[in-house]
Amino acid sequence: MYHRAVKWLNYHHLLYFWTVAKEGTITAACEKLRLAQPTISKQLRTLEETLGHQLFRRVGRNLVLTETGRVAFRYANQIFSLGRELVDTLEGHPTGKRIRLKVGVADVLPKMIVQRLLRPALKTPDATHVVCYEGKPNALLAQLSVQELDLVLSDSPMGPEVKVRAFNHLLGECSISVFGIPRLSSKYRHGFPQSLNRAPFYLPTDNTSVRRQLDYWFFSNGFRPFVVAEFEDSALLSVFGGTGDALFPGPQVVEEEIEEFYGVALVGRLESVRETFYAISPEQQLKHPAVVKIVESAHDELFT
Repeated sequence: MYHRAVKWLNYHHLLYFWTVAKEGTITAACEKLRLAQPTISKQLRTLEETLGHQLFRRVGRNLVLTETGRVAFRYANQIFSLGRELVDTLEGHPTGKRIRLKVGVADVLPKMIVQRLLRPALKTPDATHVVCYEGKPNALLAQLSVQELDLVLSDSPMGPEVKVRAFNHLLGECSISVFGIPRLSSKYRHGFPQSLNRAPFYLPTDNTSVRRQLDYWFFSNGFRPFVVAEFEDSALLSVFGGTGDALFPGPQVVEEEIEEFYGVALVGRLESVRETFYAISPEQQLKHPAVVKIVESAHDELFT
C-alpha cells in the first residue's frame, strides 16, 4: 500500500512570503527582515515549488499576489496570529482573542450610515474586532467570493450579472433630505420643493443609486438643478455642503447628525426619493453573530 508523501511547510519560507506580501517589494522586505535580496528571492521560489503554484506576479516595480497568493497570505495571517497567541499564553499574558469581522464598504455609502450600521457589532458579547475596507462594489464582491471579506455593505443589491455566490439582505431604506448652510436653507425652505428648480446643488456622481433617483425626481417634476459639483465620496460631498454655497442631499435617518456635524439645516424631505442599504454575505442564512446583530439592529432601530 502506497502513501502519498506529505509536503511539510517551511515556516521560514512562509514568513519571507508573508513579509514580501505585506511590504509590496522584496527590497522593502529585505530591510524589514535584515536579509539579502538573493536569500529572500531563493526562498520564495522554493516555497512556490513546494506549493506548486505561483504566488506573485510583477506589476511595475511591485509584486502583486496572485489568486493563490491571496489564499496563502490569508492562511499565513492566521498562522502567525496563532503563533503570537501561543507565545502570549505561555508567558501568562491575556490574549484578548476576539471574533474578527472583515467588512467591505462601498465607497458611495454615507459614512454616518455605515457607522450606525456597524456600531452594534462592536457591542456584541464576544467583543467583535471589526476591520473595514472601502472600495468599488464589484471589487469588494470579488474579495467576498474568495473569503477575504465576511460582509459587503452597499447601496444596491448584487445584480444577476455578477458571477459571485452571495446573497442580498435588505437592511432598510429611507427618504432623501436636502440640507444647506443656514443662509441657503432659509432661502430655499420657502416654497419647497418648487424652490429647488434652478437651485445650486452638490450632488453624488451618476454611478450611484441615489443620483439616478434624484435625476429622475428632478426630471419628472420639470426641475433643473444647477449642479455646482459632483462627488463620488459622500463624506466629501457633505464637507463641501457644510462650507460652500450649494444645497446637498443626505439620508433622512441621520438628519440630526448631519445638521450637528456639518453645521447645516434641513431644507426639506424628498419622500419619493429612496435610498436603500444592503448587506451582501456568502450565506443565505446568516450565521456570523456580528452580522446577525448588524441586520437585526438595522431592522429594529435604524430603519424603523
